[in-house]
Amino acid sequence: MKDPFLEGINAGWQAIDASKLVADRELEADVAIVGSGAGGGIAAEILTKAGLKVVIVEEGPLKTSTDFKMREADAYPQLYQESAARKTKDKAVNILQGRCVGGSTTVNWTSSFRTPPTTLAHWQREFGLKDLTAEAMSPWFDAVERRLNIRYWDIGPNENNKLLREAAWELGVPVAPMRRNVKGCWNLGYCGMGCPTNAKQSMLVTTIPAALSAGATLVYRLRAERLVVRGDRIEALECAAMQKAGIHALPYRVRIRAKHFILAAGAIGTPALLLRSGAPDPHRLLGRRTFLHPTTVAAAVMDREVKGYSGAPQTIYSDHYLDSVAVDGPIGFKLEVPPMHPVLFSTTLQGYGEAHRKLMAEFANTHAMLSLLRDGFHAESPGGTVQLGDNGAPVLDYPITDFIWDGVRRSWLAMAELQFAAGAKRVFVVHEQCEGYASLAEAKAGIGKLPLKNQLARVVSAHVMGGCGMAADEKGGVTDVWGRHRQLGNVTVCDGSLFPTSIGANPQLSVYGLAARNASRLAGELTKQPAPALA
Repeated sequence: MKDPFLEGINAGWQAIDASKLVADRELEADVAIVGSGAGGGIAAEILTKAGLKVVIVEEGPLKTSTDFKMREADAYPQLYQESAARKTKDKAVNILQGRCVGGSTTVNWTSSFRTPPTTLAHWQREFGLKDLTAEAMSPWFDAVERRLNIRYWDIGPNENNKLLREAAWELGVPVAPMRRNVKGCWNLGYCGMGCPTNAKQSMLVTTIPAALSAGATLVYRLRAERLVVRGDRIEALECAAMQKAGIHALPYRVRIRAKHFILAAGAIGTPALLLRSGAPDPHRLLGRRTFLHPTTVAAAVMDREVKGYSGAPQTIYSDHYLDSVAVDGPIGFKLEVPPMHPVLFSTTLQGYGEAHRKLMAEFANTHAMLSLLRDGFHAESPGGTVQLGDNGAPVLDYPITDFIWDGVRRSWLAMAELQFAAGAKRVFVVHEQCEGYASLAEAKAGIGKLPLKNQLARVVSAHVMGGCGMAADEKGGVTDVWGRHRQLGNVTVCDGSLFPTSIGANPQLSVYGLAARNASRLAGELTKQPAPALA
């Protein structure tokens, strides 16, 4: 199978591997973009096609379909932050984030949701973001959905998703199909390891190639270390070339001068870059109110093969446990299923030794379900804070409050009820003291007694949001409704760190839509011409 990215490089695309540098370099651009994921990728295409000279900086490697072998042992060290082992400060939450060209869009599970109207209404009410209505955002969502082929999955769900649907039907719980950003999908089920057929319409195969074809420059294995602040503007971006493995820096530096800087390094990376740079923060908002959708997991042993590793990973969901509570009431949660692969499964499951071996022996017959808790809408869910470690690396301090723990327990109960309705022989919520339950009554009694403590109760996440939140008033947000930094005139934030709360849904489409809106406005400002439409 052809690799269009490699073909493009051979045809003359400007893609620089910083691990091969043997001296310092300086680059100049109209716009420098830090990060090549959902926000950076969309912005890169729009701005380059507007005729602007764009440089894209990516800390991770360039890996393409030629490199994707559907092996966890290859994918996690190569494509994820901290080899898929990034954790919060207290080690209570494991965070999956991409670190490669295309960012998390290269490794996510393709689930595509518009920002829920309830979330937008909350932002309008609580943060003054009057322009962010569902109607105002609809044209931008329409545009990116066309660009990325986002549509309902027209192949039947795999067994893992089908069991969620059957259980919900049995209990009268509403469920719905998901939309996915794929084209010509082979239905393999290994989306989290990079798509080997280029069917996933990630930034790796859509907007980044479009930007490079239009003259942009991509520099990968290059870590953005510091913005050079001069008064109310950024003069340059200072970067460190990384060794091939991506862990240690080389002695060589790259300095990028630009008229405008777009920060799209993610909701941990973007606040951290601003913190390292000593960016103005008069109201002490930077890095605060960072959210995760804390996620809980339940595993059910069925009487037949589930093979959760085979087929599109996420195609069915339920918002019943979101819609049935007020946004500012007890924490609600979205129900989905995760793909099942041996390393991801084994490292998430509780237990060790013989107990862990027995659970792994049921791998093919195990159904998994997850709950995404909607944090940030209640006073007792203030999120976390991005901080800098001794070496300047970011760390997220995210205390799990009693309010969130209450949602954890309720999510376990809901998932157990659904899995027993689907015919589970035994249900395990992912807690170190859970030995499994043989009936719903036993699960209710057992779950009610489980201690809610870090490391005992397993909490994970793949969604990081906030830290540079938008607000109408500068005292309420680092950025304005267009993603512009309040104190730095030539800085636009263009990733999930803009969200003033979590969104209560998988965030990639929300980032795409906001990025298209904000980058189009910026392109018009810089060129004095209407911004081009996405291809």
